[in-house]
Amino acid sequence: MKNVILTGFAGTGKSVVGQAVATLLGWTFIDTDDVLERLAGKSVEAVFAEDGEGAFRALESKALVEVCNGDDQVISTGGGMVIDPANQSLMRESGFVVCLEASPETIIQRLFSEASGSETVRPLLQGDNPLGRAMELKAERAAAYAQAHWTVHTDNLGVQDIAREVVRAARMLDGRVDATQDSHGADLAATIRSATGPCPVYAGTGLIEDIGAMCRSAGLTSTAYVISDSNVFYTHGRKVQMSLEAADIPVHTFVVPAGETSKSVETLEACYQWLAERRAERGHFIVAVGGGVIGDLAGFTAATFNRGLPVVQVPTSLAAMVDASIGGKTAINLSAGKNLVGAFHQPRMVLADVESLASLPERERASGWSEAVKHGLILDADLFQTFEEHSEAIMNLEQPLTSEVVRRSMAVKADVVTRDERETLGLRILLNYGHTIGHGLETATEYGTLLHGEAVAIGMTAAVRISRGMGLVGVDVVARQDKVLKQYGLPTRMPGADRDAIRRAMSVDKKTTAGNIRWVLLEGIGKAVTRNDVPEDLVQAAIADVT
Repeated sequence: MKNVILTGFAGTGKSVVGQAVATLLGWTFIDTDDVLERLAGKSVEAVFAEDGEGAFRALESKALVEVCNGDDQVISTGGGMVIDPANQSLMRESGFVVCLEASPETIIQRLFSEASGSETVRPLLQGDNPLGRAMELKAERAAAYAQAHWTVHTDNLGVQDIAREVVRAARMLDGRVDATQDSHGADLAATIRSATGPCPVYAGTGLIEDIGAMCRSAGLTSTAYVISDSNVFYTHGRKVQMSLEAADIPVHTFVVPAGETSKSVETLEACYQWLAERRAERGHFIVAVGGGVIGDLAGFTAATFNRGLPVVQVPTSLAAMVDASIGGKTAINLSAGKNLVGAFHQPRMVLADVESLASLPERERASGWSEAVKHGLILDADLFQTFEEHSEAIMNLEQPLTSEVVRRSMAVKADVVTRDERETLGLRILLNYGHTIGHGLETATEYGTLLHGEAVAIGMTAAVRISRGMGLVGVDVVARQDKVLKQYGLPTRMPGADRDAIRRAMSVDKKTTAGNIRWVLLEGIGKAVTRNDVPEDLVQAAIADVT
């Protein structure tokens, strides 16, 4: 099957669901309206108003022919495109067609809530009785929509729920949709696509016990080298070892001291020596079991030993699950600074067993929620709202909600990484919301006072105030962010911190170009932007607010 093609009436969620499905599959998302507007050189509304519906339908068909020439795409189509029998045939020949359905009342409510200011509802629904018109058009198109391979009713489902149902149906009817199909398909958060191949990202309960079978399904059947630390190995690393051995995969284990000091040249050399003594080959693979330190150390070891070994990331801290394990960044520290020697090395698989969070100290778990909440703030308003409304259940690790929010947070980062793997397009920088001042705080306190997530929470507190000072958001956004951070036990201030030291550390931040910091700010919940024109007095005021 080449593509997944979404059809259905306006307001059923084709565009937002299509993007979510593309993230899950690691495919490209295309909206035929965007292609049509490129072909016409003007908006859909302008084509309707100036050229008429006939010209619009002809351009729609032309756009469909163009996009159906591609593979591995999730395609959102116009609500009336399916009326043309030729379009119907082309869709069915070119992919798995899913119709998104909703009641006329739901459709009208959605469309009118989306329209604001100069925006208007769809051309065919304008008039005195849009509900009646929607009912009429839906009845006319019912037979055409029935030609889809599958139908999903969206009235009472969230975007992620709909997307997972689309992927589930596609896999059930055609296993070729995704090579990562296995018994843990429901735990799949996303699939990162890169030049080195697909990297499925999973989150769920009890996954560590199945890692051996999952590695075999991914084609990893030769010798495994488990790298873990002294805090994690005897609780989680040993389970990984046992699961791999049960799957007839030979295993060697290496345990390093827990803590940031293990991200060193000395520990890296010890890993190399250990692998060399055991005659590790390029066909063998490394399994990183632990938090961000182990993910970085084992990942960089895998990236460089024998010019590269496959690596499976098994993050056991919340911060590593939703952030550090995803994206292929690996590094060690030098005396001159953190993460100065590193490489991009995408894992073959990321497997986050949410049950391991129960063993984390409460403060460390809260620190991890900082990165997860950040993903909602910058790119997923629905995820942020879930954090707002269900903080007590999430903090108590109630299932299945906790696994779901971890998956959704992982999917946000996976989507950004897929689109900007090596930070060349300016998209991946959005993940650094709160990190500029946060890193400054960590440096000013010599990495001994704040956990990383705590520093990021304080940095986000400053960043949202800069956003307000720039006129990007109102006081309501500031209040919502502050409230959620406090709900999850995160600090929003560090009284007494050395403001000058923070500012000096910020001046050498990796996001600084020609002396100007590229600030990641908010334009609203779920919408981040970058700016390099933030006045110095606004920066100083924000730092003063949080120290």
